[in-house]
Amino acid sequence: MLSVRNVTKTYRKRGRLIHAVRDLSFDIDEGDFVVVHGPSGSGKSTLLLLLGGMLPPDAGEVLFESNDLYGWSPGQRNRFRKQTVGFVFQRYFLVPYLSVLDNIRLPLAIQGTKTEHLEEIHRLARRLRIEDRLDHRPGELSAGEQQRAAVARAMIGGKTLILADEPTGNLDVPNAEIIAECLTEERNRGRTIVLVTHDQSLLGIGTRELRLVEGMLVDPGVTEEAHGQTQDAP
Repeated sequence: MLSVRNVTKTYRKRGRLIHAVRDLSFDIDEGDFVVVHGPSGSGKSTLLLLLGGMLPPDAGEVLFESNDLYGWSPGQRNRFRKQTVGFVFQRYFLVPYLSVLDNIRLPLAIQGTKTEHLEEIHRLARRLRIEDRLDHRPGELSAGEQQRAAVARAMIGGKTLILADEPTGNLDVPNAEIIAECLTEERNRGRTIVLVTHDQSLLGIGTRELRLVEGMLVDPGVTEEAHGQTQDAP
């Protein structure tokens, strides 16, 4: 589904060159649940932006179904994001003057979808335990409820690729567990998930793990099957 080939991204800050990611290469298959972890500043969030078609690399390629994302026109990348990618931001980015219901269905309006998808919205809201908050505005919700609404917004409309940037970083354990459970269920439904986290309790929920340190891949990832073989070994 996604291939990263020798990707490098650098920034300049106060005259200093910062290597956010360095010469990364790996593949993400359809239906994978990849957990990206590593210390703060290791390039995890930059990697998500690269995968989502939102940040061009300085070198290398990001391929979606063998097509170079950054060889596309801005309009083509915009359509890719609208139709394919659901992004879960750590800081929610809910529209404060819209109800939770309208926040969740906002991506459908941006896509120009004419159907209401109310049944799907209510199904997601029930699973994320915010169905009784759909007529509230974000300011009337707890932090956990706001993040669950942001997760529902990312998943509405059948997006095939979910990119989640520290979605449990500011949450207590019960709220983090609700979100982790929902992401796992969506992977079981066939979606591809890439989760960035520093939460050690989430490392085991994916099919693969990628560890970044100073922008470099230090662990190429372990498949679900390999985990099983390791656990079964004497």
